[in-house]
Amino acid sequence: MGRKPAGRALTVFPDDIFIVSYPRSGNTWTRFLIGNLVYHDDPVTFANVEARIPEIYLFPDRILRSLSRPRILKSHECFDPRYKRTIYIVRDPRDVAVSYYHYAIKRKRIEEGYPLDHFVPRFIAAEFDIAWNWAAGWNDHVMSWLCLRQGSIGFLLLRYEDMLQNTANELAKVASFLQIEPTPEKLTQAIELSSADHMRKLEKKQQGDWALTKATRHDKPFVRAATFGGWRSALSPKSVEAIESAWGPVMRNLGYALSADSPVLPPANIETVGYGG
Repeated sequence: MGRKPAGRALTVFPDDIFIVSYPRSGNTWTRFLIGNLVYHDDPVTFANVEARIPEIYLFPDRILRSLSRPRILKSHECFDPRYKRTIYIVRDPRDVAVSYYHYAIKRKRIEEGYPLDHFVPRFIAAEFDIAWNWAAGWNDHVMSWLCLRQGSIGFLLLRYEDMLQNTANELAKVASFLQIEPTPEKLTQAIELSSADHMRKLEKKQQGDWALTKATRHDKPFVRAATFGGWRSALSPKSVEAIESAWGPVMRNLGYALSADSPVLPPANIETVGYGG
């Protein structure tokens, strides 16, 4: 009794703040950025991130209810009208597909060497989302939030790509949303403590202790080095066409150029967190 993770059954308080995304879209990195901004005197690690900004799928509701408020919580839920203050992160679904593929291998849902072309149709069909209780594909997840909340007070939309290109600017937006005024030095410190290199080092030391990695393959990193637009070399034309055919209009509306379009966001060699959480 009382051990079932809260998930959708979470008790939501009016002052809660949620960091929401479709899986593999930058949620974990964002938690580190925010945590290192708020708790700048005691940096966030994989050992303490769940105590600072807990994931609603790892703890029963009674535990989460006992936390001091206002709570900042991680969620992968589709639109929930109870979430009054939400930071929503979106990422190019072609890059999400590649990241999700490696995560599925890490979590032992598919074997090493499983063809990516075989994975993509399963990704589009939300097979893994249903298995892991997110219960929505990328398009449905994104549109559920944007159609019902975009432009509303209490809703901040971040693009993962913008966060990579100008982390300081995007983190400043988050700080304003959270009604805190960090110094430039604290912004810089939070970014440095949330860098891919730093998180990678922490993972090597703490992957056996963190709930999201301890039962997974430790030879497959949770924090991966990635290049922006890496889907161009990872996905076959067949897989790209499948994703763009399924979700093209929404991708365009978010500024993600399709293969037939002039590129909006050219690839850049930026090391970042390959897993978006």
